[in-house]
Amino acid sequence: MNRRKFLGLSALTTPLLISKKSLANTFQAQNKPIVISTWDSGMAVNAEAWKVLSNKGSSLDAVEAGAIHIENEINCCVGLGGYPDRDGIVTLDACIMDHTANCGAVAGLERIKHPISVARKVMEKTPHVILVGNGAQQFAVENGFMLESGELSNDAKNAYTEWLKKNEYKPVINIERKQNGPFAPTFFDDGTPNHDTMGLVAMDNNGDLSGAVTTSGMAFKVHGRVGDSPIIGAGLFVDNEIGAATSSGVGEEVIRICGTHLVVEFMRQGYSPEMACKKAIERIVKRDKAKAKTVQVGFLAMNKKGQYGAYAIQKGFVFSVKSNRENQIHDSKYMLS
Repeated sequence: MNRRKFLGLSALTTPLLISKKSLANTFQAQNKPIVISTWDSGMAVNAEAWKVLSNKGSSLDAVEAGAIHIENEINCCVGLGGYPDRDGIVTLDACIMDHTANCGAVAGLERIKHPISVARKVMEKTPHVILVGNGAQQFAVENGFMLESGELSNDAKNAYTEWLKKNEYKPVINIERKQNGPFAPTFFDDGTPNHDTMGLVAMDNNGDLSGAVTTSGMAFKVHGRVGDSPIIGAGLFVDNEIGAATSSGVGEEVIRICGTHLVVEFMRQGYSPEMACKKAIERIVKRDKAKAKTVQVGFLAMNKKGQYGAYAIQKGFVFSVKSNRENQIHDSKYMLS
């Protein structure tokens, strides 16, 4: 091909390239801002995050606001109203991560109402990523957080009293929770909720991603147990070039595969958010299929286009989405029936 023909072909193809780029930018603009979160309780969480996003606030502020909202609720799964460990103590885990890979986390935090905000302080005021136990509590108090009483909520106290009678640990997957919605994460055989996690990911008007996770962890766990929620790359991972992911379920299984980091890496390879989540679930199931039949793990992800998707081991994982175009709960696809 001579130079004249090459230039002629270039002139013909340039408008097509520009058109494709323009369409891509339009598609992205339609999908931001957006916030996604785990479970049906994420609807209220998303609403709080949306107050920030709709006013052109940052995704970091949005995910913190959403997490704070559920930490304020007296419920069985997140915050000081959550169920205690086997020693009757409520310990909280949380992490937060922004679009520049700044991150902070706390684990085993006692008597502090907003672990997500303490995690952000760790990110912003220390050279560290994670503080645990008494050290995390000391840091929180030194930074103005109030030390709460540590008394169990009424629901948690009643559940703990009943659990002590049997002192058994037999989680059952996705038993229906009629009073709070169609699905719940994992329950004990007597109907007591075992665990839950609030994970959320947001993209702001600038196209920047952030994520947050907060939980009271697995009910009646061994004192000192830490799951995936406060661990960057397990319960949460954000890569502003590619996307972000969070998880919910049995944290030990997520930790074993560095789950959310794996999901983001699959998206880097070109997989859609849903397919990336599915491939991570496949990794868990393949490692020990017999065990996978007895546990639940769900991944939720968003890419830089604002596209989202989820996948779980078992039926019952749901997630919530809020954008300019929708505000609804979605059922996640799943692997095992």
